[in-house]
Amino acid sequence: MNQNDDFYKDLLDNLYDGVYFVDTGRRITYWNKSAERITGYLASEVVGKRCEDNILMHTDGKGNLLCKTGCPLSGTLLDGALRNTEVFLRHKDGHRVPVAVRVAPIRNADGETAGAVEIFTDNTEKAAALERMEEFEKLAYIDSLTGLANRRYAEINLNARHEEMQRYGWPFGVIFIDIDHFKEINDRYGHDVGDEVLTMVAKTLMNSARTFDVVGRWGGEEFLAIIANVNSTELIATANRFRMLVEQSSIDREDLIHVTISLGATLANPEETIPDLLKRVDGLMYLSKSGGRNRVTVDV
Repeated sequence: MNQNDDFYKDLLDNLYDGVYFVDTGRRITYWNKSAERITGYLASEVVGKRCEDNILMHTDGKGNLLCKTGCPLSGTLLDGALRNTEVFLRHKDGHRVPVAVRVAPIRNADGETAGAVEIFTDNTEKAAALERMEEFEKLAYIDSLTGLANRRYAEINLNARHEEMQRYGWPFGVIFIDIDHFKEINDRYGHDVGDEVLTMVAKTLMNSARTFDVVGRWGGEEFLAIIANVNSTELIATANRFRMLVEQSSIDREDLIHVTISLGATLANPEETIPDLLKRVDGLMYLSKSGGRNRVTVDV
C-alpha cells in the first residue's frame, strides 16, 4: 500500500458513516471502522465474504429480505445508477438496525463498473431513541437487561396518553407483544442465550418504532408498545412491521436462533379504563397465540 492509499484509508476510517466496497460478485473488499461500530462486525470477519453470507441481510421496512431481490448494491452493479434508500441491517448481536443507504458504482480506467461502494448511516430516529433511552436511565425508567423503557415508565406513558385522549381527543393505540416458545429457547440453550434473545427482540422493536412512541418491557418475554397519534391503518402497519422484522432477526450461537412474536393491537377507547384496555389487548395477543403464533390480531 502506498502513501496515498494510507491517506485515503485513514480518511475513510474516520468518517462517521459506515463504508464498504464490493467487487462485481458482491464480495466485500473493504470495511471501515464505522461499519464495524454500526454493525458489530470487524473487518477481519467480513472482508472476502459476500454481503449476503449471513452478515448484513438487509430487509425493507416490511421485513422482506433484499439480498436475493431488491438489493440496492445489485441494482447499481447492473445499471451503474446511484441509489438512496432506507433499510434495516442485521447487527452481529442479532437485532435489526435502521440505516439510510447510499450506493454508487466504482469504475475502472475504461469507465466500466468494477464494483460498488455502499455508505450507510444510523437512522436519525435511532439516534433520537438512544438519547431518549439515556434520559430514561437517568430517571430509573429503563429495563436493565433489554435497554427498553421498564414497566414503570410504560405505565406512566400509558396514563399520559389516556389522559390526553380524554381531554383533547388525541388517539393512541397499544400493541401487546409476546415472544413465541420462549421457554423452549431457555430450556434448549440456557438462560444466558434467552437473555440475548430478549435483548435482540427488544432492540429490533425499539429500532423499528417512531421516536415519540414507547416500547417497554412489560415483564418476562412480554412487551408493550404505546403508539401515539395513530389511526387504525397505521397501527396495523406498525404491528406487522414489528412482527416481520423480529422474524428476520437472529443470533448466531450453535446455529442461527430465530424467534417469532405474537401480537395484539387495538386503538384505545375513551370510555374504557386503562385496566380494561390492557385486558382487551392482552386477550387479542392470546388470540394470536391460539391462532398459530407469529401473527397480529387487531381490534380497531
